Amino acid sequence: MVEVICDTSFLIHLSTRKIKNIDSVNTEIGQIQFVVPSAVLNELRKLSKTQKKKQDAITTLEFARNLKTTQMSGKFADQAIIEHVRKRGGIIATIDNELKNKIKKLGGSVMSFSNDKIVLES
Repeated sequence: MVEVICDTSFLIHLSTRKIKNIDSVNTEIGQIQFVVPSAVLNELRKLSKTQKKKQDAITTLEFARNLKTTQMSGKFADQAIIEHVRKRGGIIATIDNELKNKIKKLGGSVMSFSNDKIVLES
C-alpha cells in the first residue's frame, strides 16, 4: 500500500469535483491510500468558519472521515508536509506549485490534477 499525503488544496479538489480516473490511479502505481495530516484537518476546520470556503471545507471534512489520518506537527499544513518529506520522502498530493517545487527539491514525488484527472508528476 502506497501512502499519498494530501495537502488542503488537493483534498478540497478531490472531494468537491468529479475526478475522471480516480479508480484507475490505484492500478497505475499500485494500491494507494490517501492520508490526511492532522494539520490539514485543522486548516479545513478554520476554513469552515469563513464565508468564502465554508461549503467546500465542510464537504471536504466529511470526505476526510473515510480517509486515514496521521499526526504531523507544524504550524501550517505545508510546513508539516515539507518536514515529513525531508525525513521520510514519499508521495505528496497537492495543486500548490510552490509546495510542488519544494517537494521535488527534497526528492519527494508529487501527485496532482490535470484536467480533473489525477497525475503523478516526475
